[in-house]
Amino acid sequence: METTYGRAFIKNFLGQSPNWYKITILTFLIINPLIFFLVSPFLAGWLLVVEFIFTLGMALKCYPLQPGGLLAIEAVMIGMTTAERIREEISANLEVILLLIFMVAGIYFMKQLLLTVFTKLLLNLRNKIALSMAFCFAAAFLSAFLDALTVIAVVISVSVGFYSIYHNFASNQSESADVTDDSTFTGNQQHQAVLEQFRAFLRSLMMHAGVGTALGGVMTMVGEPQNLIIAKSADWQFVDFLIRMSPVTVPVFICGFVVCGLVERFRLFGYGAKLPHPVYEVLKKFDQKNSENITKQERIKLAVQVVIGVWLIIALAFHLAEVGLIGLTVIIFATAFCGVTDEHAIGKAFQDSLPFTALLTVFFAIVAVIIEQHLFTPIIHYVLQSAPSNQLSLFYLFNGLLSSVSDNVFVGTVYINEAKSALVNGVIDLKQFELLAVAINTGTNLPSVATPNGQAAFLFLLTSALAPLIRLSYGRMVWMALPYTVVMTLVGLLCVQYLLPDMTQWFTNMGWLSLPPASELLMPH
Repeated sequence: METTYGRAFIKNFLGQSPNWYKITILTFLIINPLIFFLVSPFLAGWLLVVEFIFTLGMALKCYPLQPGGLLAIEAVMIGMTTAERIREEISANLEVILLLIFMVAGIYFMKQLLLTVFTKLLLNLRNKIALSMAFCFAAAFLSAFLDALTVIAVVISVSVGFYSIYHNFASNQSESADVTDDSTFTGNQQHQAVLEQFRAFLRSLMMHAGVGTALGGVMTMVGEPQNLIIAKSADWQFVDFLIRMSPVTVPVFICGFVVCGLVERFRLFGYGAKLPHPVYEVLKKFDQKNSENITKQERIKLAVQVVIGVWLIIALAFHLAEVGLIGLTVIIFATAFCGVTDEHAIGKAFQDSLPFTALLTVFFAIVAVIIEQHLFTPIIHYVLQSAPSNQLSLFYLFNGLLSSVSDNVFVGTVYINEAKSALVNGVIDLKQFELLAVAINTGTNLPSVATPNGQAAFLFLLTSALAPLIRLSYGRMVWMALPYTVVMTLVGLLCVQYLLPDMTQWFTNMGWLSLPPASELLMPH
């Protein structure tokens, strides 16, 4: 049957996405102008937000940049917002864009050091509970200073490498063999059983590491992109942010580790699988061989990366420059002292960050529509009419619910802008705004571990080459994240409601928090 131009167009449109998804996006693009001009701009604006959240939720069908970008372009064309308003949003959040571009790329050149750390953890800690906690802690610590996507990318690289080593050994194949092909295991029940146990072992470690990126990422202004947006709106520096979040983040961090130990100890929610001894022997021999063959040049590279890591932490803690510019210094130091001078080799470092940076710019376009059409004004008014003590928990819950089905960067940006508007208009005072900023940040970071939609690191893991190898599906990820979701959300809520106001006042009385001039914060966004 001859292909018509119509069929060819549909086949090209959004590539490999299902036809029902393509038709849905085209339907959105057709009905939006009709609703905007014939019914209500306010209704059309909300419809656009729902449609955009739909594209985020369907990220496994199609990366949200394309469908979300088409919706944003249409919004500008029909007058929901203007290109000038979008430019203003991008200008106001330039630090976040610099963070994503340069910090993620900078850490790419420190992968060798990070790979070494996680490899030594895996091979030297034989107790599964201790190993799980170590992976969770390492991911949390690194995510507090680095980008969570980069941290999870490193752990994925370690897991894929170890899986390939054992798979090739057990199937008597070469290093270039297809690790997705299990046909050589057919009939060998012992190898099959070991491989299934190894998959379960890697699944649990990946989930612990993924949750660790959330536990650490919520603590500092560089841990997640929305943290930096919130910190900029409140005019907080690195140490200010860390201290202000601590009444919520420290108890949640402790309880997260308790959950990590309990699910491993009692083998709950798919956790508890141990590293099979045959796999351990294969991996140990492989690591010993690599350690014996390491050159002086490679040792120097590792030492340089350690020094750069120390520089990164010091530069962030003392806010020696904007976060993105610190990331640029990491790129320069790491490439200069590790011998990376080829343009194409440097270019590979930006592959992970630039697609998400482009998507973040589309976020800002949708935020511009929300501002122009006053979409969140009724919700914010409802929340702000409640007692000040209840406002914190309501902001936390609204952010958590939206972040678990949408994207926490998008949600955090929208809500901090609305809270800032309330401050500028005199609806809330500076003290309440700062407490709400903490509630918004923790609300977007903690409950969002419920699904891969909310946490970019989880989505990155789910769409990685590792997920099919270890049989990690969307449903299984949600199930394994459930104990963490329940505990982190509830503990965070209790801390926001009962601990945050008193602890913040105590920190202020002790002189630990620097108070920005009210005039600076009251400048309209």
